[in-house]
Amino acid sequence: MAGGLVALLDDVAVLARAAAASIDDIGMAAGRASAKAAGVVVDDAAVTPQYVRGLAAEREIPIVRRIALGSLRNKLLILLPVVLLLSQFLPWLLTPILMIGGCYLAYEGAEKVWAKVAGHSDDHTTDEGALPDEDTIVSGAVRTDFILSAEIMVISLNEVVDQGFWARAIILAVVAVLITIAVYGFVGLLVKMDDVGLKLAERPSAGVARFGRGLVTAMPKVLTALTIVGTAAMLWVGGHILLVGSEELGLHAVYDVVHHLEEAAADATGALGGVVGWSVNTLASALIGLAVGALIVLVMNLTVHRGKSAH
Repeated sequence: MAGGLVALLDDVAVLARAAAASIDDIGMAAGRASAKAAGVVVDDAAVTPQYVRGLAAEREIPIVRRIALGSLRNKLLILLPVVLLLSQFLPWLLTPILMIGGCYLAYEGAEKVWAKVAGHSDDHTTDEGALPDEDTIVSGAVRTDFILSAEIMVISLNEVVDQGFWARAIILAVVAVLITIAVYGFVGLLVKMDDVGLKLAERPSAGVARFGRGLVTAMPKVLTALTIVGTAAMLWVGGHILLVGSEELGLHAVYDVVHHLEEAAADATGALGGVVGWSVNTLASALIGLAVGALIVLVMNLTVHRGKSAH
């Protein structure tokens, strides 16, 4: 009986080690998937603060919380089941869907560049003095989030498509929750930084007050910088998705050119080869994203947007 108990304990220990290894694997896979979706995450964090501009300070965090809950519903209740079913039954659709998303990211990035160059407004709010009510703000933000969340989930899935069905489900659910918390936690901090600065500026300590005033002054610049980073990230990620996707679909020409340039740059720079090679690939991906996005912007301006302006 003692021998049977020892054997049982050995089996339990083996199962525990296997479970721990599985948890480690899931954690590593979730980390890889989250990192791959970083470009979309940056854009999501850059876009959301624009929805609370002009609102009373006490309503900013409740609005961000409602948008975050909507984002979580998008990811867990709609997108997670859809991408899991696709990966299980129609895996060949993932690359084309991912490339459509890459085109969307490239379009969004190029449109932001065009808006900046042409001097057009790119805000998500309405004219000053005519802000929509909170329900309209939240519904608009959640609709935009749905597109960005779809990209996050498909990009993440593409990194773990070799895992089993339930492992994919757990990894994607973890990614969905972690990214939502990270994005909207960061957004919540951003939108309250100016209020924190104002409070600090009222402190009697000259150093603290100076820091508070500096924080208030810096926040518009931080938001502008975040928007620029988000735009660059969209072009890079969108272009890279298109580059890799075209190679997977058998269109090797552009991918081979970029790959050869990357290798040549890496070989020519010795110890810095890895960083330089990655930089060349990133720049090439961003330029591809900008070119494809600019073409889509041109088509949209000649068709859809022209039709709207005519009405």
